[in-house]
Amino acid sequence: MFTAYVVVVVATAASNIAAATADFLRVEWILGNMSKYGVPLAWVHPLGAAKAAGALGLLAGIAAPAIGVAAAAGLLLNFVGAVVTVARARWYSHLPYPSLFLLMAAGALALRLAAP
Repeated sequence: MFTAYVVVVVATAASNIAAATADFLRVEWILGNMSKYGVPLAWVHPLGAAKAAGALGLLAGIAAPAIGVAAAAGLLLNFVGAVVTVARARWYSHLPYPSLFLLMAAGALALRLAAP
């Protein structure tokens, strides 16, 4: 069970670091999507920081379970917000992207709670 947890955490952390990097670089398609969703562009860097902090917290959670639980829960809430934001903007074709991140965070949380 712990091996599965580590695999999911590493994959989730890597995905979130990549997403945070794209946010910090202000990639044009991200800025366009944020505008379409009605998210202020001033939020791009703070959202990137939240993703990066969550990713680092997940990795730290391998050694310190409480940090891993907090990081996974934080990422889970972040991506619930992302799914709701995309759905409210009625861009249903974009829902799979934040949903995948949401499922990865949920998997990391569930496995951290189940792992010894």
